[in-house]
Amino acid sequence: MFFGLLMTAGILSGCASNTAQEQAEQNNPANVSDPRDPFESVNRDIWDFNWEILDAYILRPVTVGYTTVMPQFARTGLLNAANNLEEPANFLNNMLQGDFDHGMDSLARFLINSTVGLLGTIDVASKIGVERQRESFGEVLAVWGVDTGPFLMLPGLGPSDPRSFTGRVADGYYYPMSILNTNFSIATFVVSLLEGRASLIDQEQQLEQSFDQYSFVKNAYFQNLEFRVTDGEVGEKAIDQEQQQEDFSDFEALLEGDTEQ
Repeated sequence: MFFGLLMTAGILSGCASNTAQEQAEQNNPANVSDPRDPFESVNRDIWDFNWEILDAYILRPVTVGYTTVMPQFARTGLLNAANNLEEPANFLNNMLQGDFDHGMDSLARFLINSTVGLLGTIDVASKIGVERQRESFGEVLAVWGVDTGPFLMLPGLGPSDPRSFTGRVADGYYYPMSILNTNFSIATFVVSLLEGRASLIDQEQQLEQSFDQYSFVKNAYFQNLEFRVTDGEVGEKAIDQEQQQEDFSDFEALLEGDTEQ
């Protein structure tokens, strides 16, 4: 799920990005060690292995071949089916957080898409206004007060932390994932992985141009983690703060007689 995490982390979306100065400070390796990352030296080595070897020589070439050969309608159907298998977990995790409305949405999506949607290959639920409410057990633990623990860069899996990794394992024991045979589970994982990586191909330049790719990924990972736990409140706050800063900069320039906009 390595590159799926990168995608959702908002690395390329900027929905929860820091200001340029804050990002430069955070991405500077000369700064004081990040207390969230006590295993930084090992994590950096694993990141280099993941990005420079696994991705460069295996995942990216396979993804390019997959997107070239597979018709778009087939890719969409396979991804819809993979996402549909997560709906029971979304249902339980929403309910465990006390979000009963979203929990019932997830249950309704699973029932509708598994039947009318031909085993989930067609997202009928979204077409009638029942949107996906994705929640992991790691987010449940966060709501219950469990801390993330130290940052972990896992071989092949990418950025994680003990709380999220535990949640990922627990999600794998929910129905129907717990009763699927190994080959089907692997196929579901591969489809999600390839589609996650495919979504990054056209936007790789931003990561390549970052001052410190490892720190960039780590900071984006924690931002996204908080964004998901708070159901987007962090992102909205960050956007508001960024807008306020831009407004203040314009006002300051006006006082200084700066005519540039």
